[in-house]
Amino acid sequence: MSKKNSSKEKKPGALLSPKGMRDILHEDFLSYQGFFEKAAEIALYYGFKPIETPILEKEGVFTSGVGLETDIVGKEMYSFSTKGKDRLALRPEGTAGIMRAYLEHGMHSLPQPVMLYYYGPFFRHEKPQKGRAREFFQFGFETIGAAEPIIDALTIKLTHLILEEVGIKNLTILINSIGDSRCRPNYIRELTAYYRKHINKICAHCRMRLKKNPLRLLDCKEAACKELAEKSPDIMGFLCEDCREHFKEVLEYLEIMQIPYFLKHTLVRGIDYYTRTVFEVVSEQEESSAENTKENTETKNTETKPSRESKEKTSAEPMLSLGGGGRYDHLARALGSRRDIPAVGSAIGVDRVLSAPGYSMPRPRIVKKPKIYFIQIGTGAKLKSFTVIEALRKVRIPLMHSINKDKLSVQLGIAERIGIPYIIILGQKEANENAVIVRNMKTRSQETVPIDKLGDYLKKHV
Repeated sequence: MSKKNSSKEKKPGALLSPKGMRDILHEDFLSYQGFFEKAAEIALYYGFKPIETPILEKEGVFTSGVGLETDIVGKEMYSFSTKGKDRLALRPEGTAGIMRAYLEHGMHSLPQPVMLYYYGPFFRHEKPQKGRAREFFQFGFETIGAAEPIIDALTIKLTHLILEEVGIKNLTILINSIGDSRCRPNYIRELTAYYRKHINKICAHCRMRLKKNPLRLLDCKEAACKELAEKSPDIMGFLCEDCREHFKEVLEYLEIMQIPYFLKHTLVRGIDYYTRTVFEVVSEQEESSAENTKENTETKNTETKPSRESKEKTSAEPMLSLGGGGRYDHLARALGSRRDIPAVGSAIGVDRVLSAPGYSMPRPRIVKKPKIYFIQIGTGAKLKSFTVIEALRKVRIPLMHSINKDKLSVQLGIAERIGIPYIIILGQKEANENAVIVRNMKTRSQETVPIDKLGDYLKKHV
């Protein structure tokens, strides 16, 4: 906030903005707008479409979706009764409202997955502090209707990329899998037994969590509880085969994209709807820490159970959390759906990003509508998919895709249904030759183009 605005005279009896909330003026407003437009532009290039949900939702959207025993709902949510006796709440997070909108508007009938991005204000009644206000701003994106690990990797990639593009340095991913409803109960029993042995060492809040929501024990910020959490059982030994394989594939994609990460067994996020993959994107606050992270990332393997040394080192390093998310395959059922709908998403804390070291403010500008649909076929093509998307983004050509699909006919059908004028096809043969097929959907003519020439070709012809 500008110095001029912060030094504004406060007259006795004057009506001021509520505690933990503020006006955003002039250049400060442009800082937010510039970030939102930059993030939205990148999301658009990766195939996401915009959505805006109400700031007020029915309270049940969050009590059912986020969880009654979470701090967000139990302590921090602004909720009230209307004159008509409805129970409403100011949205404390974005995912539950977007899943509500997906169900309410029958988006299951659209080509899947449905990929949506959003931004705006959110509200939590907590003690205001640096980088955390009662009204805060987030940019987020959700992919609903896809269970494949490549979508988890896409979500992490996009979160990392947005932060990287606005100048944030020394980024790394903290990541974990918290299993699903089949394998997590066994871990909860082991975790509960561990904490019962140390019940005299945990805080009063954690004693309540032990009874009602044991997984939240790993979230506690009290020093003694954090120390116990570091030595708690590791969930990796309890994952079922499906969850273990899913997580292994996610990590393989991160390796291929050369995104640095650390496995952190205490990472569970503070919301009940998460399943399987959870992650945070952090910026290390010391240059030496960044070098250590790079060294450890290059030497680690893709085993889903890291060494105790790497976990302790990660926890000790000063880090600024800038965003995070995960998979939430059971949220739809919690909100009234008759079936589970696989989904994964992420949110970036914009207030923290704007004050983070290295942040370079993008100037607000207008983005374009996508004219290209990207189709990939086969494992080799999937592995090169991000290379094609990134090549187009760098020359400012947005696209759409269903990167989790495998069949050509399905992807072609989607492209024709939405009326995209051009498609790019990347098959096994093209992947081996580092090329793609560009097809004009109106004339049905097509041409093979090397990936490194693709941007120039499309700028000239599209």
